[in-house]
Amino acid sequence: MVSHLLNVDTDLANTVAAELRLEEMPSPANAAQPTMNDLASSPALSIVMNGPKSLKGRKIGLLVSDGVSMDLVKGLKAAVKAEGALLEVVAPMVGGVNADDGSLIEGDQKVDGGPSVLYDAVAVLLSAEGASTLAKNPTAKDFVTDAFAHCKFVAYNEAALTLFEKAGIAADMDGGFIKIAKAGDAERFIDAARDLRFWSRETMLK
Repeated sequence: MVSHLLNVDTDLANTVAAELRLEEMPSPANAAQPTMNDLASSPALSIVMNGPKSLKGRKIGLLVSDGVSMDLVKGLKAAVKAEGALLEVVAPMVGGVNADDGSLIEGDQKVDGGPSVLYDAVAVLLSAEGASTLAKNPTAKDFVTDAFAHCKFVAYNEAALTLFEKAGIAADMDGGFIKIAKAGDAERFIDAARDLRFWSRETMLK
């Protein structure tokens, strides 16, 4: 594989070889046609530059806890629906959670079986007490650390910072984290999440 990559991109080949701990670099593979190194880059072939312009049909995971603000949840649901995306509620218990207005928010997934890898973007809306409880839950911490490591956009409210801090990512929060302080803020999250990934975070993960 590395010998073929040498005909594609030397830096990429060196990176792969280093991760494989190759002690000796192979010679480039015999190419069917002479390797051309003077081709201009093609924006039309760029996955990043030609990504989707909408979240329509995409899935967003919402991690919630008891006592969560129903106004914030409704705001997010409305923004997701308007976009044509799907929202799944991830709860600490299969039975869902009770919001701050006393209403039940049914869960689609239990946090133990609904990791953030299932979603194109995630939101973490918690109460202060709920955040303290989830901060002791390894799978809840994995939910946010995995979303961070996979460069996903993350919506959050103030209370969620307790979970982020315990998960060890609070100090690394970047432009891919969008705070939701009121219902209308969810639209900013949707606008940002259309890019699907906050790629500049990759430099922090090296």
